[in-house]
Amino acid sequence: MTAAAEARFALAVHGGAGTIRRASMTAKDEAAYRAALDVALEAGAKILRDGGSALDAVEAAVVVLEDDPLFNAGRGSVLNAEGRVEMDAAVMDGRGRKAGAVAAVGSVRNPVILARRVMEHSPHVLLVGAGAEAFGKEQGVAFAGPEWFRTERRIRELDRAKREKKIRLDHSSPKFGTVGAVALDGAGNLAAATSTGGMTNKRWGRVGDSPIVGAGTYAANGVAAISGTGEGEYFIRLTIARDIAARMEYAGQNLNEAAEAAIRTLTDAGGAGGVIAVDAEGNIAMPFNTPGMYRAALHPDGRKEIAIYGDDGR
Repeated sequence: MTAAAEARFALAVHGGAGTIRRASMTAKDEAAYRAALDVALEAGAKILRDGGSALDAVEAAVVVLEDDPLFNAGRGSVLNAEGRVEMDAAVMDGRGRKAGAVAAVGSVRNPVILARRVMEHSPHVLLVGAGAEAFGKEQGVAFAGPEWFRTERRIRELDRAKREKKIRLDHSSPKFGTVGAVALDGAGNLAAATSTGGMTNKRWGRVGDSPIVGAGTYAANGVAAISGTGEGEYFIRLTIARDIAARMEYAGQNLNEAAEAAIRTLTDAGGAGGVIAVDAEGNIAMPFNTPGMYRAALHPDGRKEIAIYGDDGR
């Protein structure tokens, strides 16, 4: 057995938390979501099995989910009030707590790739809008036209939101959600990545928690990597991702205790959502306070789990 094969690693992915119930899901839809989560998990797992980095693994997993119109990220992003996508993404490398993020980008095919370029090839952490896209062109990342993003399903959702005069969190839908991944690699490094299209019918350049370090995305070697999904305004105000790591660092809580406590804080504040998290030992936590969360994990012992509902795999 090779050293890479003996190395201890772990990986988890999510496709969003929200009102996801068995009664509202057809067998065909459920199979499609489980298959999509499995493909994303395997994309990251292959890198880890081959001795690759946690950062490469979370990027690869999120790219798969961004390219899948089932999820509210990349191609499947919801539409804003003007009928356009405005996408946010972040990556964080636990080595040195380095991070990169982009917000309100409208034509970058894979925002998570651009977020990593910000981290590795700019002096900044967060770039937004036209500036982020100009940087992306300099970096040679792939762009796509409106036809790539404007799916018929998202157009229908926007029409409904406009009729109801609402700004709709995608997570309230039984169908879609923000995406993310967290990983521990064989060298002991942790990383996290999160990507989202935000809220249907959103206005004024709204940015959620996904690209905000410490809110929806966080990673620190020796502690944990976290990716969140849910009502972004609550995750920002409560710094949910950082709160989990801080509970572990300063209060001595283990990963499960810290993650569950953060979700209780979210619940007490009136927010909805969930997180996926992995610690330095490869323990994985995936708590949420909604009826379901699309999620999958590969544990250090090789055990794989793929789950959707609140009573599924918990």
